[in-house]
Formats: sequence, C-alpha cells, structure tokens
Amino acid sequence: MIKKTLLALALTAISAPAAMAAQEVNVYSNRQDELIKPIIQQFEKESGIKVNVVFAKEGLNERLEREGKLSPADLMLTVDISRLTDLVDKDLVQPVDSKLLQENIPAAYRDPDNRWFALTTRVRAIYSSKERLGKLDTISYEDLVKPEFKGKICTRSGKHEYNVALVSSMIVHHGMADTKSWLEGVKANLARTPQGNDRDQVKAIKDGICDVSLGNSYYLGAMLKDPEQKAWAEAVEINFPNQTNRGAHVNVSGVAMTKYAKNKAQAQKLMEFLAGDQAQHMYAEVNAEYPVKPGVEPSAMVKSWGSFKVDALPVSDYAKHRKDALQLLDEVKFDL
Repeated sequence: MIKKTLLALALTAISAPAAMAAQEVNVYSNRQDELIKPIIQQFEKESGIKVNVVFAKEGLNERLEREGKLSPADLMLTVDISRLTDLVDKDLVQPVDSKLLQENIPAAYRDPDNRWFALTTRVRAIYSSKERLGKLDTISYEDLVKPEFKGKICTRSGKHEYNVALVSSMIVHHGMADTKSWLEGVKANLARTPQGNDRDQVKAIKDGICDVSLGNSYYLGAMLKDPEQKAWAEAVEINFPNQTNRGAHVNVSGVAMTKYAKNKAQAQKLMEFLAGDQAQHMYAEVNAEYPVKPGVEPSAMVKSWGSFKVDALPVSDYAKHRKDALQLLDEVKFDL
C-alpha cells in the first residue's frame, strides 16, 4: 500500500510540470507591448492560462522560419496583411476550425482557409491641412493625381507595407496599367521624396511642407494623445476616401496559429478571446483602431471622426497582388 502511494505521488510529481506547461501559450508579436499587455493580462485573469510574449518590430516571421519544428511559438500577432500573407506563403501557420472565430470575424477579414484572422482594421486615410484645404469629403485615392495637388502631397516610402497594400487594392480595382499611371501621377505631385513614417507626414502638413498626406487612421488618435504631437494632429482633417463610390481602403492587424504550435487548445482560446467583445473594445480604446467584430463600437474619439463606407474588397483578394504592387513601385521609381 505504501509503495502504491509513493508511486502515485511520484507520477503526480512527474506529470505536474507537464500539466502546468499545458496551461501556457507562447506568442510572437509585432504589436507594441503597451497595446496588447492589458488585453493579455485580462485573458490570463479570466482563463488561468499564462501568456508568454516575445515582442519585436521586425524579423519574427524569419525567426519562426529558422526555428522550424523547434519553435516555442504558438501564435503570431501581426500588424498588417503582408506579414499574415507571408506566414501563409512560407507554410508557417495552420488552419483553425473555430465556429466562434467565424461568427465574430466577417469573411472579408479572415483567410478563406482559416489560416489567419483579422483582429482590427485601420483606414488608409488622406489627411489635409485644416488651414489651407479644410475637409475633403469627396476626395478619392484617384484624385491624388490631379493638377490641384501638384507639389502638395507627402507620404512615407511607397514600399512600406501600408502603401503596398493600398497599391495592391488599386491593382484589383483598376488593373496593372492604370495603377502604374496612377503611381506616376502621385509621384509627380509629391512635395518631397518619400520619407519618414505616417506621423512625419502630418507634421509636414503642419510645417507647411505639404497640404495632403497618406496615413493610417489610428495615428491620428496616437498623436492626439501625445503632448508633443497633439499640435500636428490638430492641424489636419482626416478624410475617408472614395465615399462616393467603392469606399475607403482598410488594412488589418491579425493573428495566426503557428504550424508547430505545442499548446493548440490554449492558443485557440486566446484567439477566440481576442475576437470577443471585451478584447475588441480594449483594442478600440487603447489604439484608436476599428474593431473587426460587428456590433463593437469604436472609441468615442474615433467615432467623432465620423462614419464612413469601407471598400468591400476582401483583404485576401488584394493581398495576392503584393508582388505586383512592388513591381510597379520599382518601375516608376516611386521612392527616388
């Protein structure tokens, strides 16, 4: 009897670490720590599952590829569709069959084969000088080639993923030839060589370098919360393009389960939590992004910018044209 008891205790001691490990999930994240930390903490509190996060702005897809089957990562949290597509192209992720994810995330914002799921959306907005141009309610991306904008446009590199996604969507709507002509026209209207980030373009508007810029919508919220950048944000209007036709282009942040995830059940629970009402609301409040789950409202600040029509083009449809977009940007020497 004593021997049986000792054996049972020994087996319990051996299995305990495995049981504890099963209640963890490992995440590689391109998303900034201050954004996801409160969401992760809430998930840990509610689920009892410990979340280990490795954050890096760049290089995580490459790290996952190098690690192969030995990677500890269960989930990838990314900041744009290009990185999600790259994960699929490199066969680094696996499908997740979840009724909850399919219910919470519209089909336009998830992979047709369930290998990635969007968590938030952001508009590729057009910012305009309040003082010199005012609100441009009817502006379109196509309008940026008009003579009235000669020498008045600022943008970051055309090859940045946010602009590549926009160009990719233009290819779907207009074809390669017309999109190339559009890029040539936008380049001809630039006030300066593409440089900096989206916030730098808004600062350039305030400084009088240009009157119009391309930039993601959530940066306006970030600048309004930053004492040093608030004046930049207050110098511009945010405009949602193409409201008289197809609607504004949106990009996404998203999540995918790695191909060799060791903690699949726990990883799926976290994915489902991130697509639920509570996390979606937290995303909206913390980062001024648009929730992907229907029925979850944006933050009060974001709502104050007004409602708008979204381009119904599925994200996966324009993501297929990333290489085409890069080819056109090279052909027109957009950044030179």
